[in-house]
Amino acid sequence: MAGHLRAVQDAPAVHPFDIDLAMERLREAVRPLPKAAMFQLADEGFRSLFEQVVACIISIRTYEEVTLPTARRLFGVARTPAEMVRLDPSEIDRLIGACTFHEPKSRQIHGIAQEAVDQWGGELPADREAILSLRGVGPKCASLALGIANGQAGIGVDIHVHRVTNRWGYVRTKTPEATMAALETVLPRPYWLEINQLLVPFGKSVCTGTSPRCSTCPLADLCPKIGVTTHR
Repeated sequence: MAGHLRAVQDAPAVHPFDIDLAMERLREAVRPLPKAAMFQLADEGFRSLFEQVVACIISIRTYEEVTLPTARRLFGVARTPAEMVRLDPSEIDRLIGACTFHEPKSRQIHGIAQEAVDQWGGELPADREAILSLRGVGPKCASLALGIANGQAGIGVDIHVHRVTNRWGYVRTKTPEATMAALETVLPRPYWLEINQLLVPFGKSVCTGTSPRCSTCPLADLCPKIGVTTHR
């Protein structure tokens, strides 16, 4: 493998970075790749706000390959807050046991279901502040769940979105939280939800954390490769 690695000398991009062109190329690049888990679950019909919030909680610190079957297993038993609250947290834990931190997540999921039943008549409100008030739900989950389920514009920044947009030089930030704030000022609003949908599979398969596949990247002529020391 080492023989295929190439040193990067901070060479400038051939062309100025163009976000519209980048998004167009990204759509083609990720078409054959597995979708990000929450978008895949939505395609399968699990697109209610409650299901998307629960799926995002399951996905935290968990591989996509584990998140998908885990969420499907849980939703095969309970899909609504009313159904979920009838389960004991230990039963939820058994169903989601493959994911990371499953025990606290099972209590969080049960608590969110209980809150939905007690406070909002059995359905989570499409309100960002209300969703952020739920235990275990941060800005990324709120943005993605509300975007997928309710069409509300929001940017879900995970490690892939953070890493790739900084390599582009589109933002220059140190944390995913700072990246979200920066992207809200520069990324055209129509791309707010789609940036996560595209950059999760792209970041996993092409613009990887170490030794990204720059030699076959469709954005190679636009990308200044900021921070990249070696690539394939």
